[in-house]
This record gives sequence, C-alpha cells and structure tokens, in this order.
Amino acid sequence: MSRGSAHAPGAPLVTIIGDGQLARMMQHAAVELGLSARVLASTPDASAAQVSADVVLGDYTNRDHVQEVSRDAAAVTFDHEHVPNEFLDDLINAGLNVQPQPSALIHAQDKLVMRKKLRELGAPVPPFLEITSAQDIEGFFEATKGAVCLKARRGGYDGKGVWFPETVAEAKDLVTDLLAKDVPLMAEMKVQLVRELSAMVARTPGGKIASWPVVESVQENGICVEAVAPAPETESAILHEAEELARMVARELGVTGVLAVELFETVDEVGQPTIIVNELAMRPHNTGHWTQDGCVTSQFEQHLRAVLDRPLGRTTPLAEYTVMANVLGGEHDPQMPMRQRMDVVWARFPQAKIHMYGKDWRPHRKIGHVNMTSAPGQTATELRREARLAAQFLVSAQWADGWVA
Repeated sequence: MSRGSAHAPGAPLVTIIGDGQLARMMQHAAVELGLSARVLASTPDASAAQVSADVVLGDYTNRDHVQEVSRDAAAVTFDHEHVPNEFLDDLINAGLNVQPQPSALIHAQDKLVMRKKLRELGAPVPPFLEITSAQDIEGFFEATKGAVCLKARRGGYDGKGVWFPETVAEAKDLVTDLLAKDVPLMAEMKVQLVRELSAMVARTPGGKIASWPVVESVQENGICVEAVAPAPETESAILHEAEELARMVARELGVTGVLAVELFETVDEVGQPTIIVNELAMRPHNTGHWTQDGCVTSQFEQHLRAVLDRPLGRTTPLAEYTVMANVLGGEHDPQMPMRQRMDVVWARFPQAKIHMYGKDWRPHRKIGHVNMTSAPGQTATELRREARLAAQFLVSAQWADGWVA
C-alpha cells in the first residue's frame, strides 16, 4: 500500500527500508541533495513516514512489500540490518542497486559470523564460542573464570539480547531457557573496559573510503547516552589504530554506505591500552549523529552519496569538540509540552541543536538528541556538561544543576 508519490523531477530515487529516526534523518539529507526518497514504513505515523512524501506501508519481512518499495530505485538501502537476505538477493538478481549488499550485511546480522570473519582477518576480538547447550556455557564459564557475556546471535540492540550471568548455574539455566525459545546464542569473554569508542567510515561501491574522527561513546544500561568527537584524552596511537581498523573492515567485508565499528578500549597483559571490536553497524549510527552539526559532511548525507557511488564529502570537524547527548524517555513524561521544554533549553543554551524524532514518550526510548559544538577555548568536559544538562531538561523539564532563569 503506497501513500503519496511525490518526486523531484529527474532526480535519483533512493529507497530506504525502515521507518525509524535514521530513515527520517536520511530523508532530510535527501531533500538537501535534491534526491527523492521512498520509505517502507510499518505505520503512517512512524518517525520516517511523518516526513516522507512517498511511503509504502508494509513489513520488511514480506517479500512483496520489499519488492514494491524498491521498484525503480536508483539505490536501495536501510536504517536497520534485519531485512531477510534472500529478499535482497532477489532485488540484486532483478538488476537493482542494493547497498550494502547481503554478503556484507550478514556480518552485522549474525554476531557469530562477524566474530569468525574478523578473527580470520586478524582484527582484535575477544575469545568467543558458539553456544548450543548448557554444557557449552559451563565450559566457557570455567575457561574465562566467570568473565562471560552471553549474546543472542541475531537481533538485539540498546542492551537487549545481552546477558551477564554471575554463576555457572545461572548461565546454564539462562542458556537452557533461551535455546528452548530457539534463540541462537554465542558467548564471549567480558573485557576490562576503559571506555567505548566508535570508528565510523563511509565506502562507495567503487571502493572510495572517507573516515570521521573516532568518538568516545558512553553507555548506560546498554543504551548510548552520549558521544564525544573526537574522543578526548585518548592516545593518538589508539585513535589511529581504530580508524585504520574501520577502513580495513569496510574494505575486506565489502561494506558500502556508512559503517560504524563499535570498540572497547581495554588494557593488555602488561597494562598497555588496546582495542577490541564489539559490534558492527552497516548504516548511519547513533554515535555519528554529532556529524549533523559538527562536521562538513554528515553521516546521513555521506551514506546517500556512498550508496549512489557519488563523490564523498569532506569529514573535517567544524569545532574542536562536538558532543551528542541522547534524549531518552524518562520514567514519567512531564506535563510541560516538549515544544516548551525546547524553548527553555534554547533560552539557556541558544547554541544547542535539538533534533526530535516525532516519537511519543516511552521510558528509555530514544526520542531525540542534542548536538553542541565547542566555543573557542571550551573544554570537552565543559561541553559535555552543557549537552547533558540540555538533554536531561528535555527529558524531565527540570535542570539537573538547579539552575533558575
């Protein structure tokens, strides 16, 4: 079922499968580039459907819906990695330009496939094991002395699909229960975390690669709450290694469009800093939202350029630091309307760039984010505080520092 069919005359049509905030912000970038965009949305009021003139209402797990939304597209791309690969193979066999392709996407869809391939490439990964029985997790628990992270191989995001059992008995019970529900599992060794980093690049089908500065991301309860670009107080060798690793992964896996390589900074046996790959995302990513206001070319514009195999934009930062703070729904939604909260934030921080997703409140739901770029001489610590205060006010309608106008 289609809703609308408005297109820029003579402009390439890009199909975006997915209806969340990433597709919404890709649509914004498409408008500025003079492109036409069509989205596959589950409901008429989904985040991306609200701002798209051409919407196909359907389900990405339905082959016919995927084919309908992709018809006549110059490129087919995604705001998530969950479209069945056999559907995408059908599109490719029909002559459509699907980016990234299933041969790359499988490494973002299945964590065990990703771990095996990265190990083959020599990328730093933690010890891991496919888990098919309670005996498997018992042996892994003993081998790692209890430093176990159990993961669902497919799906899972924002802390979902990840477990940290504290005892062998708890681990065995958890595995038995999950396997009974047909959840494919793997386990990996939990690392000594110093901080989380994200290295992002974009690659064209022709093989051109552009990278952004490596950022530090902060997670709370498995959800990203903040990203700081570039990662402050991080050794230059670590930043260089992370950037080169992301470029290598994009090249070797044949990734097209934006790739985010989520990393753990940890320490080796002699206490020296090192990095380990955590996850891969083959699309615009939460840790790249800072590029909208802190970089010459945003991740959303770059992704569209890349999947159409057009020249990539410069990734030079516009300020010494940029901080992105997520706006996550609180336990209770304040009576003050969001538009009024935004006005209050702007009255205190007129430099704040607020991006809202058109989503209703729900506890812990990502409903928007705030970007702030540093003023001359402003430290990353000072900027982080301001961005957090702004995001927290949008959540609670109260200033965390007690500030009064």
